[in-house]
Amino acid sequence: MAVARVLDRIPLLSGMPRAVEELPGGLTNRNYKVSTPGGSYVVRVSAGDGALLAIDRDAEHANTVAAARAGVGAPVHAYLPGQGVLVVGYIDARTFTEADLHDPANLPRVAEVCRRLHAGPRFVSDFDMFDVQRHYLQIVQERGFRLPARYLDFMPIVADIRKCLAIREEGTVPCNNDLLPGNILDDGRRLWLIDYEYAGNNDPCFELGNIWSESDLPPGHLEALVTAYYGRPLRHKIARARLLGLMSKYGWTLWASIQDSVNETIDFDFWSWGMEKYDRAVAEFTGPALAGLMDDAARAD
Repeated sequence: MAVARVLDRIPLLSGMPRAVEELPGGLTNRNYKVSTPGGSYVVRVSAGDGALLAIDRDAEHANTVAAARAGVGAPVHAYLPGQGVLVVGYIDARTFTEADLHDPANLPRVAEVCRRLHAGPRFVSDFDMFDVQRHYLQIVQERGFRLPARYLDFMPIVADIRKCLAIREEGTVPCNNDLLPGNILDDGRRLWLIDYEYAGNNDPCFELGNIWSESDLPPGHLEALVTAYYGRPLRHKIARARLLGLMSKYGWTLWASIQDSVNETIDFDFWSWGMEKYDRAVAEFTGPALAGLMDDAARAD
């Protein structure tokens, strides 16, 4: 089988008894649990080089190592440059679901593990959704991929949001930037964060807003998450996370458009997935709360 040939290229796993189990989850990559007499590992095999989606595999490897040093990511055991293969230690834990993030009791735990990552070693790369969204838009337009109706109408508002957020910009920290529930693990004692494809130094409020956005949490949950993260309620931080959560939806919509156009072998409706995000973004762009959020984000508490 193909995976056996991949494993034979990894010195740690080659030429020894091993049991291989494909793990569920992951839209674009394949993940395998490989058990050997020496321990268990997860082998992640990338579906492609990720260039269209602004994924740098060498940076991902370095950032995964940094996350392990921060104590929130699995240890890194092997990496095959140019082959999209990364080997990390297997964490015996349960994968989070959206229901876990909808449970308010888990929000302080999520805030705590994010703080640990954000206090860890700097990543080798940066991530800014405003820049990523522009990059994705250029690809979509140049290649004639599908663009949601009225998508470009909101670009002037995006520019205003970016200017607004620059007023109280406080620097960047190492962020995962893709904390869907499936990238949060619970071993019963603490949480772990996995999958650093989109990791980079970023505004911590993007991390929090993206968590809120990806699981479609109520606004009150974002307030609780941000408050737990900073240790006290801060109106401007809550507003900042809301605005960056909006940018998350708007930007990842184009990620879905690109995947919809280039991923013919994956049985997943990327377009519908992206349009669900876009519809929620439109509701925020056109809703009554946007002006107030921008005002709050620019003011001191």
